[in-house]
Amino acid sequence: MHTETIRIPVSGGIDIVADIAGPRDAPMVILGHGGGQTRHSWDKAELQLAAAGYCAVNYDLRGHGDSGWSPDGRYPNEVRSADLAEIARLAKGPVALVGASLGGITALIACTRGLDAAALVLVDIVPKMSVEGADKVRGFMSAAPDGFASLEEAADAISAYYPDRPRPKDLSGLNKNLRQGDDGRYRWHWDPRMMQDMRGDPHHILAIMDEADWTDRIPTLLVRGMKSDIVTEDGVEDLRRRIPALEIADIRGAGHMVAGDRNDEFNAAVIEFLTRVMPAK
Repeated sequence: MHTETIRIPVSGGIDIVADIAGPRDAPMVILGHGGGQTRHSWDKAELQLAAAGYCAVNYDLRGHGDSGWSPDGRYPNEVRSADLAEIARLAKGPVALVGASLGGITALIACTRGLDAAALVLVDIVPKMSVEGADKVRGFMSAAPDGFASLEEAADAISAYYPDRPRPKDLSGLNKNLRQGDDGRYRWHWDPRMMQDMRGDPHHILAIMDEADWTDRIPTLLVRGMKSDIVTEDGVEDLRRRIPALEIADIRGAGHMVAGDRNDEFNAAVIEFLTRVMPAK
């Protein structure tokens, strides 16, 4: 399956970089990764969606991967959601949003701010998330400001944070999430300045969701990792109260990084949902 890398101009004079695959005139599925990741976490999902007949757009969030960094170092959720709305302008028909963690928050806000989505998939994220779990994620992302001396050192840090996931024998895949500086050290492939915005009020998303007027008309699926430390039963019930027709796919054995932990099960759940609510043909 052929993929094409494109650049999409957004506010602040920067470009969002995305891979696009599948028929360009088909219903579009936009994939937004989690904080600290890159679009490559969705590579397999993008190809499977394209094979199912969708136009799949897999993008690096602002400040991540190959996308531009905000000149002022600010990354409020509202700006990310405006970026997503610009990407959706590429669609020639209905659009579904699939967002993991930070990508899911971005999709929620984009819908609340007027993006007319035909379907929404939230990947292990809810507006009322576990504060302790979110703090753990932020702690990991802030833990190595000076980077790592080697890929092995980076892999050790990931294993310490996420001991349930087997440490890969081939570390070359880490090159997609790390960049090597002139000093030879490896740093995460995102702007460290965005951490100031990620330390914001945890109730901010809840306040935005209180303004949502789309929750009874956009089919929504929550894909939950059953070992998640971000999504709690309380958070699920809060989302179900907001979206009475909410569907839930529980992925056993998966933590917060659902797509990485159980990729095939995740992809199957998403494609089954989209096939029903936004058919490709």
